[in-house]
Amino acid sequence: MPYYMKKQLLIATSLLFSALSAVAEPATADSARHHKVLQPVRRFYVGSGFDGLNFSSASIKNTTANNTVNGTLRFTYIINWGFTFNLNLSRHIGLYTGIDVKNIGFIEEVNGIVTKRRTYNIGAPLGFKIGNMVAKKGYFFAGGGVDVPVNYREKSFSVRNQKTKFNEWFSDRTPAVMPYVFAGIALNRGMTLKAQYYPDNFLNPQFTKNGTQPYANYDVHLEMLSIGLAVPLKRTRTGANMHMIGNRKAKRINNDAGGKE
Repeated sequence: MPYYMKKQLLIATSLLFSALSAVAEPATADSARHHKVLQPVRRFYVGSGFDGLNFSSASIKNTTANNTVNGTLRFTYIINWGFTFNLNLSRHIGLYTGIDVKNIGFIEEVNGIVTKRRTYNIGAPLGFKIGNMVAKKGYFFAGGGVDVPVNYREKSFSVRNQKTKFNEWFSDRTPAVMPYVFAGIALNRGMTLKAQYYPDNFLNPQFTKNGTQPYANYDVHLEMLSIGLAVPLKRTRTGANMHMIGNRKAKRINNDAGGKE
């Protein structure tokens, strides 16, 4: 083969390899560019359980008259807060428990007399979560729990500035424990909307004072709706390490694609 033909063949081969490289390289870069590095999920963390805005009512049944009425809507934002201990089993399923303090109760009006009854409770929920377990992402949650009333308060009035009231610590006017069930959703950034129901009687019909049983005819079940926050309190070391691993993985993919940090 003449020398000039060998030279042309070499040039043509070089151009062909250059063209193939130019086509292949963008494909590699494009693949890396579209590779999504998932945000890390912490396996365990401590969070807040703040049910700040609490709206409640009650189904009030008079067992003597055999009729049921709904209590007046009650609103409170004081002392509805606690801690949660969260365990994520996977990216989409988690469990949690915790400890919290609640202000719960109901309002009834009979013959122009308004009576407000409430307890401060210390409780422990046990629930599960289904959704996105990444911090501050959305998920559905449900479960149950038990409250222990520590302070009971009762207030009555027909004229608002003329009230009779009292409170008792560890009162026998309510059951010693109050089980409940709940369900709700957590939105992005940790805002929650939760419904809660107490299936047992809020009052103790057997309570006796001065030979009388003031709650003998009561069967009261609380229904609550709260707006709150459920967010991690502090990022754990494990979570930070997972972030570093994720960042390193992203950098490695970018470098393999020929990109710059």
